[in-house]
Amino acid sequence: MGDNRNFIIAIFLSVLVFVGWQYFFINPQMEAEQARQQAAAEGSGDTAQTAPGATAPGDARLPAVDGPARLMGDVPSRATLARDEALAQAPRLPIRSGELEGSISLRGARFDDLKLRKYHMTVDPKSPEVALFSPARTETPYFSEFGFIAAPGSTAALPDSRSEWQIAEGDTLTPATPVTLRWDNGQGLVFHRIVSLDENFLFTVTDRIENNSGTAVTLYPYGLVSRTGKPAGSSFFILHEGFIGEFPSVGEKAIKYDDAAEDGPVKVTDSEGWLGITDKYWAAALVPQTGTPFTANFSEHPDAAIENYQADFRYDAQEVPAGGSIEIENRLFAGAKVGKVIDGYHEAGIYKFNLLIDWGWFWFLTQPMFSALHFVALQVGNFGIAILIVTIAIKLVFYPLANKSYVAMSKMKKLQPEMEKLRERYADDKMKQQQEIMELYKKEQVNPLAGCLPVLIQIPVFFALYKVLFVTIEMRHAPFFGWINDLSAPDPTSIFNLFGLIPWDPPSMLLIG
Repeated sequence: MGDNRNFIIAIFLSVLVFVGWQYFFINPQMEAEQARQQAAAEGSGDTAQTAPGATAPGDARLPAVDGPARLMGDVPSRATLARDEALAQAPRLPIRSGELEGSISLRGARFDDLKLRKYHMTVDPKSPEVALFSPARTETPYFSEFGFIAAPGSTAALPDSRSEWQIAEGDTLTPATPVTLRWDNGQGLVFHRIVSLDENFLFTVTDRIENNSGTAVTLYPYGLVSRTGKPAGSSFFILHEGFIGEFPSVGEKAIKYDDAAEDGPVKVTDSEGWLGITDKYWAAALVPQTGTPFTANFSEHPDAAIENYQADFRYDAQEVPAGGSIEIENRLFAGAKVGKVIDGYHEAGIYKFNLLIDWGWFWFLTQPMFSALHFVALQVGNFGIAILIVTIAIKLVFYPLANKSYVAMSKMKKLQPEMEKLRERYADDKMKQQQEIMELYKKEQVNPLAGCLPVLIQIPVFFALYKVLFVTIEMRHAPFFGWINDLSAPDPTSIFNLFGLIPWDPPSMLLIG
């Protein structure tokens, strides 16, 4: 019994040391390195951080990039309309694919109506589909838009969130049929917006601006993702939810919902990367045009106690010459974080897009673990069985280490009587007691740590397996057998309700999972 107790204490202390090392040593080092990189980049114009309401360096009279939506007069407000009522407030262009269903508001050309056709709110296939985007003035507004900010002193009229775009080509956006929108300012400036959609969750938005006036026009194209409120249950220790971005100049930017207000606006300047808002299973991410300098911004704006989170980017000034045109291509990911889909976008050239899924500290273990689990699931047709097979395979791989641990613990157990005698004999001389015990270890060729080290080596592997089961959408609503119809949910049966015989739901703290 004493051996088991010491073994459990050793494991607990080892995990505590690991977490403490990460929290008090590794994390501060990473933050210091990021701060150093940012400080160095500020001197070369690569990145900048500003306080709320401040303008970006060199912007002079240009409004800060942290507020394009507000610049357009779109301020978050309490819900006043049901979803269907809000959708009826503006003309719309339908979106339809195997994965997505919704519409683009022609008022502002905004992506604010998007449902995921293959994912439902509950395990019941007849339950409502997951609504990713929702229009303004609903209970939880969540949308994306692309637009333009006028240069200081410019009198050119530009489209904003109230501008009515016209459909120039196409009547429904599908993977096979892109659509073209058009907006004319009546002063010689014409905007053509071509929107296409792939088979999964990636929109491509190509803006072509023609200047038929007699003078050059300077403008600042931007893109944003805005969300009011945050998802329920968004504070998991092992999972990141909130702002997310990847940039070559500073690496990853990950800001949790609860930290956004405290940290203040965060700005990054680069010419490659992506940014957005991520939840456990869903995400909306903007991918600016590679090679064109832009300033990315992450900010939280409380308005009447409503949290509003906005990730946006703004390009440097773009000049449309008189009689000429320019073209800008942006992409928007809006959908489920399906492993193979995300990896496909990464392989297609979106910078480190595979990190949109939170693989955690042990990503070098978690990603291969997911690949193995997914492969086995495809062969056997059930993720529950795949989990059992992978777990058994891991145990077999670690069997030599586990066996070594058991042998070491057995030797230690046999030495207990001798060790007790030494403790009694040298009860008043602790130093001599330790020396004699160490001599006993050498004589019997026993390593007191040999029982713990093999177990410690296995901890990251099984933690990686748990991480895979927790964060991957493939586990969501995946059935096993019997009453287990959702591998991502805690087991609703326990000894407290006699394993389902009593119609009572125990508190979550009493459930497994």
